[in-house]
Amino acid sequence: MRFRHPDGSTVHLAYCTNVHPAETLDGVLAQLRDHCEPVRRRLGRDRLGIGLWLAKDAAHALVTDPSALRGLRTELDRRGLEVVTLNGFPYEGFGAEEVKYRVYKPDWADPERLEHTTALARVLAGLLPDDVTEGTISTLPLAWRSVYDLSRAEKARTALRTLAERLDALAELTGRSIRVGLEPEPGCVVETTGDAIAPLTAIAHDRIGICVDTCHLATSFEDPHTALDALTEAGVPVVKSQLSAALHAEHPHLPEVRTALAAFDEPRFLHQTRTASAAGLRGTDDLGAALRSDALPDATPWRAHFHVPLHAAPAAPLTSTLPVLKAALTRLVGGPHPLTRHLEVETYTWQALPPELRPRGRAQLADGIAAELTLARDLLTDLGLKELP
Repeated sequence: MRFRHPDGSTVHLAYCTNVHPAETLDGVLAQLRDHCEPVRRRLGRDRLGIGLWLAKDAAHALVTDPSALRGLRTELDRRGLEVVTLNGFPYEGFGAEEVKYRVYKPDWADPERLEHTTALARVLAGLLPDDVTEGTISTLPLAWRSVYDLSRAEKARTALRTLAERLDALAELTGRSIRVGLEPEPGCVVETTGDAIAPLTAIAHDRIGICVDTCHLATSFEDPHTALDALTEAGVPVVKSQLSAALHAEHPHLPEVRTALAAFDEPRFLHQTRTASAAGLRGTDDLGAALRSDALPDATPWRAHFHVPLHAAPAAPLTSTLPVLKAALTRLVGGPHPLTRHLEVETYTWQALPPELRPRGRAQLADGIAAELTLARDLLTDLGLKELP
């Protein structure tokens, strides 16, 4: 979906396909048929943006076989779909029964991460619509914190500088500018937008910036306006933003709130949980750890890294951080010029929701994704953007 900003620039809205995990190119093609095109039809649009997640094997197949890349581009066109952004965070196995800490490997100190991201950039340059010259990729925020030392930090910096050089070369070769954004996430070396400033200013390259995920922003209790103002002042480009909402519990000391939270403690994904106490931000690596121990003070609200559907907040006594998303979006695209032109709805946890909230089959999932995109569209038009055909 495309929107015209009042300054005349085009803002793109997509939804991320990591909600339909597939490891191979055949699986990606099936996603387009079984999920993406039905979502487009529900929205009544001739064109729908999707943020593709390409696992290692799918990316390798596309970057080594020009005919496969042309075939994917043809299939996108045929189904009324377009790609201007990729999710380069998960490397493989995102559809496994247990993902947890494995999603952070390989990290930016490992050569595989650089090679995979380079492949994604080359693929994206070939997938961009004919009238679009800029693409974006979100990626791991350096590494999970517990495996990061000075040696690995230097390897990561070197890898990102090498990536920037490769992106420059790709732009010269293709005329397509691809930018990559570190995506701050709780528990990682770059947990907050503030954590991103030092490593990104050290690299000092406009093709390497930040991806602001509004669920992660909220989970860390960051104020959107303060965070985005600091990035602007530091000259850190907001490459893209993922529109998502976290799980919020206003009164975690109450038994009924604990019971409600426990329904979201599931085995597939890591749900880092945080509270802003008088002593500062406190947290656990997973929701279950917070519920089973006294590791987290419960006199102040809790937020958990669980991407809940944008249009359907959890039932009381829980809610979502949709207000944080709205505040961030106002700052991102509501001013005289957009801070970013690539927005991506990223609710990948539909099948991890409590059983009574999960979609039953493809049709209900498509309905839910379409409802999220409709909400995002309405927020954008309320900010003065005009939806384009």
